[in-house]
Amino acid sequence: MKNFPLIGLGIATKGSSGNTLDTFFPCISFKNIEDEFSQYYEIWDTLMSENVAEIEDAASLNLQDESLNIAISNLNENKIIVLCRILENQPIETIEEAYLKLHLISYKHFAPNSLNLENLFDSLLNVAWTNQGPIELGDIDKRILSAQKNNRSLEIKSVDKFPCLTDYIIPPGVRIGDASRVRLGAYLSEGTTVMHEGFVNFNAGTLGPAMIEGRISAGVVIGKNSDLGGGCSTMGTLSGGNDIKISLGENCLLGANSGLGIPLGDNCIIEAGLYITGGSKITKYNSNNEPESVIKASELAGCNNLLFIRNSQTGAVEAKINPKSVALNEELHKN
Repeated sequence: MKNFPLIGLGIATKGSSGNTLDTFFPCISFKNIEDEFSQYYEIWDTLMSENVAEIEDAASLNLQDESLNIAISNLNENKIIVLCRILENQPIETIEEAYLKLHLISYKHFAPNSLNLENLFDSLLNVAWTNQGPIELGDIDKRILSAQKNNRSLEIKSVDKFPCLTDYIIPPGVRIGDASRVRLGAYLSEGTTVMHEGFVNFNAGTLGPAMIEGRISAGVVIGKNSDLGGGCSTMGTLSGGNDIKISLGENCLLGANSGLGIPLGDNCIIEAGLYITGGSKITKYNSNNEPESVIKASELAGCNNLLFIRNSQTGAVEAKINPKSVALNEELHKN
């Protein structure tokens, strides 16, 4: 993982009101870190009197990368070049910084829950995301009318504060069945497969190869070689005032339509249809497969090798020692 300070080179979209609608950051330069873009930090830093600067002369950026030069040349009239600097991990102050932090997570420079995202929702604008780029909501009726009049395609994919990840970044070695269900700010590790019904929110994701057919909510991380079955869900930090970071360890399985509301360690299974929350009453079994005590599920937070099932005769939720090992299909995850 990398650290601050850093400067992102972005291409921002402006609405007719002058508001910034989004910013794409194809290049991020870190100070005191040796990588392909580190040479630019000191140069760009001299161009900035504040932490966000609009750049009119592209030559002043001193770009040595031909593809970057091409990317920022001949921009449309509603596009501008910006530099955004982050010196410390503080609350978000501008929309450009909000987009830069989301990029930092999706580029996997920073892990989920490591960046200060306070003020994120206040910074982002609700816009129409279309096949022609983001459109300010005050302009959308005119744009629809213009598209109809001129027989041009205008596809409105969503009206939201967050765009989808793949409009900006394509993570290497990842499959995504429905790109609209993965938000910018998702952290997807190589070998991850997100099926059509899978969903990955911002500031959340996978730490290795994983099969995602369920929901990864904001703030949730999934360990490598784990499988989220169809229709399952994980309780995010934005849900109902929950401030506990939910996570799932390695080699785990959430059955179809199950739910996870506590952090769990490695080699755990929750059977299909069973939702475990912190307050769920669990009958805990010992290594001899004998009932030991009835406890709250929160007392099992972070534990390894657990199998959660519901007794089909009594309805009691039970936690037993997991005798199985979850293994993903290697051929399926060669992405």
